[in-house]
Amino acid sequence: MSRSAPSGEGQPNGMEYRTLGRSGLKVSTMTMGTMTFGGKGGFGKLGATDVEGATRQIDLCVDHGVNLVDTADMYSAGVSEEIVGQATKNHRDDVYLATKCRFPMGEGPNDGGASRQHIVKSVEDSLRRLDVSHIDLFQLHGWDGVTPLEETLEALDTLVSKGKIRYIGCSNYSAWHIMKALGVSEREHYERFVSQQIHYTLQAREAENELVPVSVDQGLGILVWSPIAGGLLSGKFRRGQDDPETSRHLGEWSEPPVHDRERLYDIIEAAAEVGDAHGVSVAQVANAWLLRKPGVTSLVIGARTEEQLADNLAAADLVLTDDEVARLDEVSATPLLYPYWHQKNTITDRLSPADATLLG
Repeated sequence: MSRSAPSGEGQPNGMEYRTLGRSGLKVSTMTMGTMTFGGKGGFGKLGATDVEGATRQIDLCVDHGVNLVDTADMYSAGVSEEIVGQATKNHRDDVYLATKCRFPMGEGPNDGGASRQHIVKSVEDSLRRLDVSHIDLFQLHGWDGVTPLEETLEALDTLVSKGKIRYIGCSNYSAWHIMKALGVSEREHYERFVSQQIHYTLQAREAENELVPVSVDQGLGILVWSPIAGGLLSGKFRRGQDDPETSRHLGEWSEPPVHDRERLYDIIEAAAEVGDAHGVSVAQVANAWLLRKPGVTSLVIGARTEEQLADNLAAADLVLTDDEVARLDEVSATPLLYPYWHQKNTITDRLSPADATLLG
């Protein structure tokens, strides 16, 4: 792709490109997320961007050096994929397309999951909706504890061999799920995951316990979904003020959950002070903090408006100082779970790079 650059190096627009896991694919540190495209069913609470609006947003992303667009078959029951296909027609040489399957796309007993039947049908349907000959990154959207991993991974391996998908990844897996899958891939000589897409923010740092270490240890790229916590870290939420009317958290949408509202406000206030020092938004600070974290490859950003999108994209150019990162680390820190508090007290003399992401 014309926009690729060595990891750690940027283009004139300032975008940085990082290698996706153990693959040779370099992707921009910002990925265009498309959950707001379509607005069908419950996804209407998130946004209802049509083809015209999506085309403008993707044009803006490409102008900023973004080379990865992420969607899923379930977003607006396939409408998001259709819109992505139309909105990227003029950028087929500039962007890679990522999509996902796992969740039900119909009422039948085999219309969901990670069986060979469902995966093959999902890929064919996504290719048709996206109007492409192959999918660059195909991700399992969630764990299937019923289908044998041998069946799931063989199906994906076959689809790679046939040229219908280029790379595979997972999303919302636990660390033991990932290790089990990688073990099967190694044993059977199947294509292995190159990435995982996870939720990881200043507000929700649970991924640091297992998912970040396993990524560093096993060479998986990390794509972060909802890096500003569904708008919680947009800067609109402030202590003592009513929630903004546009917030998805006023409705039934509860991702991510807020377990400690006062802690959330402490994080926002610290990020706002850091942002004021740079003349940028809370959202940009939250995104820039993530890009400093071990293992993180790219942030999947989405927006209701082009103004919000432009603000999120600008985080690619924001460089936080070590002191600012340390301050944000401290205000957002959570107590170590077992066995990590015990490890912190006893074994820090012999930490691997993966251990050090949490305990170092």
